[in-house]
Amino acid sequence: MFKRIALAIAFSPRMEALICEAKRLKNIFEAELYLIHVGERHPDLEKNLENILQKYGLQEEVKMVWEEGSPARRIIHFSKENQIDLLVAGALKTEGFFKYYIGSVARKIIRKATCSVLMLIEPLENPTPFDKVVINGTQHDQTPFVIQKGLDWCKADKAKQVYVVNEIKMYGMQMATAGEGGEEEASNTRRKLVAEEVEYVENILKTLDKGDLRVHIKITCGKWAVELARFAEDIKADLLVVGDEGKLGFLDRLFPHDLEDILSDLPCNVLIVKK
Repeated sequence: MFKRIALAIAFSPRMEALICEAKRLKNIFEAELYLIHVGERHPDLEKNLENILQKYGLQEEVKMVWEEGSPARRIIHFSKENQIDLLVAGALKTEGFFKYYIGSVARKIIRKATCSVLMLIEPLENPTPFDKVVINGTQHDQTPFVIQKGLDWCKADKAKQVYVVNEIKMYGMQMATAGEGGEEEASNTRRKLVAEEVEYVENILKTLDKGDLRVHIKITCGKWAVELARFAEDIKADLLVVGDEGKLGFLDRLFPHDLEDILSDLPCNVLIVKK
């Protein structure tokens, strides 16, 4: 699924945990691992990083890259030039700090990176698999691809609980409640809408290799990003998988609306898969 993984690092208290998480992903996907730091190359920083890599047996397995300039621009450029498949970055869950971080670096990476992006909010020095995974199944041209890549991740990471979350369109619900047929007719319409959204996901799943995964389909009603994040938070998900359309401008159309609802207050780690 990923052959080249890059971790964007800053010399912060969470750097060691992020490196441990990246090592886990490197092992799962049997990938090459790059560490990218945009900033001054100082001997003390190099020594600190070298000690961490030696501690985890990575000194011969990681390619360290030092860049200067705009962090987002240099990270995106390096990832494109070196055909990185997955770019990993740390993100803060707390809205105030996260909003600043997202605005200055991570949002630019998410919008402009040509590869998939994994944002980790609680990296661990002793990482564990992402057991509970939520995949966005909202109807869209790219949804089959998003679900496929989400399932590929779950199979590689041996996830125990997998959910595909779709939504009833708000205009459909409004039609269900606006008629004059009474509550029974409205209930029948709602059930029909739910059945249609379940069928949409089921038809996609029939075409994909699920391996040994048991995939649950969940239907929500409301603004898709809000409901998706709420569901992920309610079940205490480890990973939320969403997608974009790259050059077609899917994220550009959504920001700062739908995805902002997820990114401004992350419910869990988020994987944004890109073709």
